[in-house]
Amino acid sequence: MPIHPSPPAGTTQARDLVHAFAPLHKAAFGVAVGLAAALVAFAMTALSIVRPPDPPVPLHLFQQYFTGYSVSWSGAFIGAAWAGFTGFTFGWFTAFCRNLVVAVSLFVIRTRAQLAQTRDFLDHI
Repeated sequence: MPIHPSPPAGTTQARDLVHAFAPLHKAAFGVAVGLAAALVAFAMTALSIVRPPDPPVPLHLFQQYFTGYSVSWSGAFIGAAWAGFTGFTFGWFTAFCRNLVVAVSLFVIRTRAQLAQTRDFLDHI
């Protein structure tokens, strides 16, 4: 169910504006960010295990934030799970904040436009 009304037929500019101000799907954005974070955490740990970098990357610091994490194969999966959860939460909250800011901005713009149209109402009576 679309939140915004459909633009008049043939107006590409109105259609583009509706798409520009359309709300982000919070769960979908959260899953996308979470999946990307999980893949990055797993890949960093796996690459560090398979081919240790010359200056070692301090991946052991993840232990401070992700309970059960270690620079090992089991730690790679635990780190991916924690990073996925953290990424989902961050992505969901980011989409929520963006949707809120866009909704408040549209409300303010629409209210100002309506007030500007009725500003001289009493002059015509």
